[in-house]
Amino acid sequence: MKFTPKELTPYLSARHYFGSEQRRHRDLARLSLVQLAEIVNFSKSTLGRVETAELLPPPELPSALDAAFGTGQHFYGLYQLAKRETPPDYYRRLMDFEAQAEVIEAFATYLVPGLLQTERYARALLSQRTEVAPELIEERVRLRLGRQDRLRSATPPRYWAILDEAILRRPLGGAEVMHEQLKALLALADTPTTKIQVLPFAHGAYQLMDGPTVLLRLPGGKTVAYDEYRERGHIMEDAAEVNQRWANYDELRAYALSPRDSAALIRQAMKGYEPCEPAPN
Repeated sequence: MKFTPKELTPYLSARHYFGSEQRRHRDLARLSLVQLAEIVNFSKSTLGRVETAELLPPPELPSALDAAFGTGQHFYGLYQLAKRETPPDYYRRLMDFEAQAEVIEAFATYLVPGLLQTERYARALLSQRTEVAPELIEERVRLRLGRQDRLRSATPPRYWAILDEAILRRPLGGAEVMHEQLKALLALADTPTTKIQVLPFAHGAYQLMDGPTVLLRLPGGKTVAYDEYRERGHIMEDAAEVNQRWANYDELRAYALSPRDSAALIRQAMKGYEPCEPAPN
């Protein structure tokens, strides 16, 4: 049976146009996806999903395509438009996967993962974007809190999070907000369906240090990974890429504190955010 490439819709969005331009230039160069994958050092799966607009181009891909096709900054310019489209489809796809997942394993470098954030922590975090209207911030807070219903459902996923110690020490939103947030983490540190571990400062450098990662196992055994860097997400479904992320995660799990010792460190950090007693008269 002859393979028929999926019909593209280039004028639906900047991301769709990026994908159609990648295919157009690839066809002009008479390259298959496999051949282009070897040239730009991305997987065939990633390139195929970029072409069909299922995936926002990874940040390093535009310059690689410009170099491969000799197109100056053509793909770079398209990427600048595509990455500013909101709401990003990659985030919607992540939420879709999250809603189906039987297992969710997260590693966070500098912020509490969204599924674990308290309302006030989420609001303090999202309010850092001063260019975003207050009503949009509230909409995003509600969306984030709504995602947490999955952990409280009758059939929750198994959720495991590894947090860099920096998350406990950074006073986002002030002492009261942080005390409340750490208390919420403590409640989930070691339950039948949730585990939280802390990777201590003493460990030093490690894999995945450049950004948070989420790993999801879906019904039927399918696995997906999600990386985020400077608020731009990259969903991976290629088995080799996902397995590599899982290997990195398992290594961090080995170096992290146990859930019990992590809870003790969280309690210690909470003391730094307790309100000061008023001075006696």
